Amino acid sequence: MYDALRKQDPEIAALVDGEQERQRTVIRLIASENYASRAVQEASSTPLSNKYSEGYPGKRYYEGQQYIDQVEQLAIDRLKALFGAEHANVQPYSGSPANMAVYFGLIEPGAPVMGLGLPHGGHLTHGWGVNFSGKLYQSHQYPVDKVTERIDYDEVRRIAHEVKPKLIFAGTTAYPRFVDWAFFREVADEVGAYLACDIAHISGLVAAGLHPSPVPYADVVTSTTHKTLRGPRGGMILCRAALAPAIDRAVFPGLQGGPHNATTAAIAVAAKEATLPSFASYARRVIDNAAALSEALTSHGFRMVTGGTDNHLLVVDVTGKGVSGKVAAKALDKAGIVCNFNSIPFDPRKPFDPSGIRIGSPAISSRGVPPSEMPRLAAWIDRVVTSHDNDAALAHIKAEVREFITAFPAPGIDAD
Repeated sequence: MYDALRKQDPEIAALVDGEQERQRTVIRLIASENYASRAVQEASSTPLSNKYSEGYPGKRYYEGQQYIDQVEQLAIDRLKALFGAEHANVQPYSGSPANMAVYFGLIEPGAPVMGLGLPHGGHLTHGWGVNFSGKLYQSHQYPVDKVTERIDYDEVRRIAHEVKPKLIFAGTTAYPRFVDWAFFREVADEVGAYLACDIAHISGLVAAGLHPSPVPYADVVTSTTHKTLRGPRGGMILCRAALAPAIDRAVFPGLQGGPHNATTAAIAVAAKEATLPSFASYARRVIDNAAALSEALTSHGFRMVTGGTDNHLLVVDVTGKGVSGKVAAKALDKAGIVCNFNSIPFDPRKPFDPSGIRIGSPAISSRGVPPSEMPRLAAWIDRVVTSHDNDAALAHIKAEVREFITAFPAPGIDAD
């Protein structure tokens, strides 16, 4: 692979080779990462990227769209069928621009909005102060309960009735439990708000029918296309037909110009792959692996935020092991087990050196690692955290990890 790249720019080619080898030989537990298939990768690198296509199928500002229109329409139709949506927009460059389009399309700057607080598992674009959503709108953040660490639905209703938001965001980025979409619909109706549900992390599980879908309840649903859905790095918006004109105008010309057509093609491929029996098996493995890893880590004395998981991720409080989340994540990386440090609810530590780590099962599940191997993985994690300052011990674990994980082919790299 990459013969032309090696000849033209060996320096970049060497870095690509290095990253590819890293992805082959480490256990990737970052909850927002996965392996895209070879077909998705090939679609992403086609000459479709040469074409400019401002507008939408049948209504472009450039000529020569005979094939591009068909590509985009396929992506739209496949996502509508996959999620049971009335309308789909596949042009957002990623998840954050998709969320921005929802704000710009449905409400005016300065309007009151609500979203789950970032330290409690929400996303920056759900109204956090340093983000556009917190700067341009009157943002009100709802919390999780201090005891259960689950969304405090009573507080959601209380805050909504107090501030009368025009838009409520439901959805998470570091929350291991189901979200009650029907409840959010009730509250939105009570206060006259739009309901937007962000399923960037769980869209693949929703597509497989293994996670409750917000589509019947939400006015708008947003997602990335690369996490559990295993597509390219991109974004999508699903919405009710009545809101389609406003959402489409917000994406183009409101926020961006021409779509990335090769990415659109790769989204279409991923949507087709998500209808296959193999995808359903993968999604089932994602959930089973997360649950098994939660149980195994608990047996080693780690505390799971909320006590476990309903989806693909775990938020793990590591302070009981005498380390911070950052120390644990750095040591795990040295040992070939890659995750990210993460705040826990009501964290007494600073965000850049918090109390927890976030672990996700999608990438290892794509490689076919079964739930029966989760006790082995938990034991490695425990050994790493216990010997976090022993480089020799970490190097020994890294060799064990490499031998183990390379027995499971990496999709899109080794095989599909």
